[in-house]
Amino acid sequence: MAKSMTLHARHYATNEPIAVTVAHGRITSVGTSDQKPNVWIAPAFFDPQINGCLGISFNSPALTPSQVRTVADVCRRHGIGAFAPTLVTNSFEALHHGFTTLARALDTDPELARMMPCFHLEGPYLSGEDGPRGAHPQEHTRDPNWDEFRRWQDAAGGRIRMVTLAPERPGALALIEQLTAANVVVAIGHTAATGQQIRDAVAAGARTSTHLGNGCHAVLPRHDNYIWEQLACDDLWASIITDGYHLPPALVKCFSRMKGLDRLLITSDVGSLAGMPPGRYREWGTDLEVLPSGKIVVAGTPFLAGSGHFTDSCVANVIRMTGMSLKDAVDLASVQPRRLLGLPVTRIEAGAPASLVLFDWKPGGEIAVREVF
Repeated sequence: MAKSMTLHARHYATNEPIAVTVAHGRITSVGTSDQKPNVWIAPAFFDPQINGCLGISFNSPALTPSQVRTVADVCRRHGIGAFAPTLVTNSFEALHHGFTTLARALDTDPELARMMPCFHLEGPYLSGEDGPRGAHPQEHTRDPNWDEFRRWQDAAGGRIRMVTLAPERPGALALIEQLTAANVVVAIGHTAATGQQIRDAVAAGARTSTHLGNGCHAVLPRHDNYIWEQLACDDLWASIITDGYHLPPALVKCFSRMKGLDRLLITSDVGSLAGMPPGRYREWGTDLEVLPSGKIVVAGTPFLAGSGHFTDSCVANVIRMTGMSLKDAVDLASVQPRRLLGLPVTRIEAGAPASLVLFDWKPGGEIAVREVF
């Protein structure tokens, strides 16, 4: 962004009309606008869990740098200024290829490198039980191995910043300590852990829960279970998927109240079928179906098989689900993920990086992204 330009919009937090001048990728001034703009301006979204889209998966053994660029371009159209490409449970070789390809794409494209400042590894050290395992292939779930992780981290050029694991797996606590010492954020997810195992994981350094309320058994004891335990832990953050399918409104409202907005963040967790037309597809050795609503299920069943709605939709949904303000909802999808991962937080102020999104929105409606800067 070499050319200077002035954006007239309503500040997402104050509703005041402002004029934001940007040049060379930075905000040079912020003042009062003499216009009456209807468009909103906010920090661009940061999604900590993007698995792919349009039939492209970061987990694919055939992943190419050009496909990485395609996913990034689609994300920008949904207000996502940056994100963490996410690789999930697979063979060592498949994950090594994915991280190698991502690193190669970023090393040769500075714009992509800015959009993808870090990577997320979800698995393979997850529960192998049906329910908590979710759609992760059982044959590739396994116990933690530091040497294996180090080889992936080397392939990624040191960019793996978050690892989701199940703390009940043998060796998990030692790995949590090693990852924490290496400045990697450890998340609890796809777990069937006991309360004590969760508390031990937090004591070892675990800092957040991945898509809390999903990747769990269909039926749980109503009092003593791993969801309540994670909610009750004051030292744990939580990410939630607010696409309208993964969690009902009452649960989203409860989670936001129990965690508080300072320990909560939104992820879309979109996968390779996001953006694909309705129909049946073959993924992970399973027949999946994209419904006309965009919901993705195991074909012929009501069971979810990933997310098809991007971050902009999740932000609009969380407002409708909870009644929270536009500011709070946007912060859950922009400020909070950056805080958790230790990345610079975007502010609408002079001198700050110009990672901004312009969008149309009316209370109760969808967010329609115009442009990302």
